[in-house]
Amino acid sequence: MIARQMENSRPEFPLGYLLEAEAQWWRIYCGALEFKWNHIDVWKHDPSASDDAYFALADKVSELAENQLRLKETGEMHLYAGMGYALRARMLGIRKENRATARAAVKARAHFMRGLEMDPSLADNKTGLGLYNYYVDTLTGIARMLRAIMGLPAGDKQLGIQQLEDAMVHGELTGVDARFYLSKNLRYYDQQYERALKVMEPLAAQYPQNPIFVLFIGNLNALLGRNERAAASYRAAENLAGALPGTEGACRVRVDALVKEGLGMVGTR
Repeated sequence: MIARQMENSRPEFPLGYLLEAEAQWWRIYCGALEFKWNHIDVWKHDPSASDDAYFALADKVSELAENQLRLKETGEMHLYAGMGYALRARMLGIRKENRATARAAVKARAHFMRGLEMDPSLADNKTGLGLYNYYVDTLTGIARMLRAIMGLPAGDKQLGIQQLEDAMVHGELTGVDARFYLSKNLRYYDQQYERALKVMEPLAAQYPQNPIFVLFIGNLNALLGRNERAAASYRAAENLAGALPGTEGACRVRVDALVKEGLGMVGTR
């Protein structure tokens, strides 16, 4: 595994741990996908033993970066520190631990803002800032009240979209995340299915072995009423899942179940 090799060769540098955490995230995310309100996503994730290893990696990323920042402040290390906290916020978010999610997100935001201030060329900072701006500006009800009580900085959805669009093109580490989450948000929060599809399609082309991106394309086509295209994408995702290695068993099982459900929803078996 490339990430482990990087950790062994440079144990004090955050990148290897970041990449390993990302790999673990996608494995956990895939295994928790489900249909709700005709949308495929992870709506809730019950805490599991695998979360502990993920949190340890996320904390390692932030810890190593902040150690470096105490020696010398750089935009790059602020980026890594922010990404460590963002990794933590992402998992806490799907576990519905709202206060802890908010605390981690605010710490991530502070590092991303400082990192971008120090080095405007680090577009990866805009992924984290874009997600913060988008999500905080879409909060409703109790969540918005919680933001006020905790004194969280306000968001700006339109600015968040612009930041994600920039990051998905220019980000070196987070371009995939920026594109995926922008598409996902445009689909669910804004119901801009056509636009979301155009944002998602390049991911399936760039990563043709990844069933998650193909599943989401199928879901978007179904939401657009393009049932034949949706069915074709679902079957393609099923074939891709069947080729996954044994370590991805939970993802394979989940994709198979979603394909069956998705085909039933578009009137095809």
